[in-house]
Amino acid sequence: MTSRTTTRTRTALLATAVAAVLAVTATGPATAAPASASATPVSASTAGPAAHVRFFAHLDVSGGQRPENITLEPGGSAVVTFAYNRQVARITPDGRVHVLATLPAPPAGSVTPALTSPFLGGIARAHDGTLYFLYATGSSDLTGLWRLRPGGTPQRIAALPATGLPNGLGLDEHAGVLYAADSVLGTVWRVPVTGGAPTAWSTAPELAADGFLGANGLKIHHGAVWVSNLDRGTVLRIPVTRHGTAGDVQTRATGLVDIDDFAFTGRGDTLLAAINKDNEVARVEPGGRHTVVLTAADGLQGPTSLAVRGTTAYVASAAYFTNDDPNLLAARIVPAE
Repeated sequence: MTSRTTTRTRTALLATAVAAVLAVTATGPATAAPASASATPVSASTAGPAAHVRFFAHLDVSGGQRPENITLEPGGSAVVTFAYNRQVARITPDGRVHVLATLPAPPAGSVTPALTSPFLGGIARAHDGTLYFLYATGSSDLTGLWRLRPGGTPQRIAALPATGLPNGLGLDEHAGVLYAADSVLGTVWRVPVTGGAPTAWSTAPELAADGFLGANGLKIHHGAVWVSNLDRGTVLRIPVTRHGTAGDVQTRATGLVDIDDFAFTGRGDTLLAAINKDNEVARVEPGGRHTVVLTAADGLQGPTSLAVRGTTAYVASAAYFTNDDPNLLAARIVPAE
């Protein structure tokens, strides 16, 4: 747990970053970011599992293209949520951005908890191409879980509390349910893929915030729901019991303050974690030991989320603190020595 002074300082920094995001989106950056993807690799800053890094895409900061979360498509494209311009977009391997949907603006006077402005968070993709994503507006008519079928229009399929901030999202297609991490209410919600009333699946104290945001990223892995806690710097494992209920929370890693989302590498429980404010990606081993493997020197600009396919990790950076070059990086994963 962080000290009160540290918590207040970090909260102020993050609040300032959100304000700066909105200002830059409205007025444009001091220096425009490159418009197209570059295949030029950059060197990994540290020895570790991630090397051979390249830019998959540079994004338009003045247009509000700040990727908050990412999912991958079979053809090599990535689909991202742009946090503050309410858009879901596909980024093709040549770095081009195609907007798939723009969500409705909230009613005048709506205030999103913790962030003030509307926030488009976690995204998950089903095998048939259906996309699910979380939208928070501070208004009861829009906050919740949304669905976008291929070629369709976005539809809210489950309402979530307007007093919360739904953030990380995971899809269990086998069980036909989705799990959503609420960063303000310290809750993991469970919702059927068909939509309907959500269930507060876990409200364990380990999910709670400690000054700003609590439960953040979420992944389903090996019979459990894994959740990061931004304020507390932890990675949590919550087993799914045979009845579908939440088991006892297990803390799998600590010391990762400002952790955003994460992704498993495919090698057991080893994962890669995005440390937003510090411009770092860390490898977290099953025992909790973690090592920084990518930094700002590799092109990170406030990493928010990751997705892994095979030996490649895709890292989305929103540039919340730098206001410079939001981007998507691709890094080859190699085994740690």
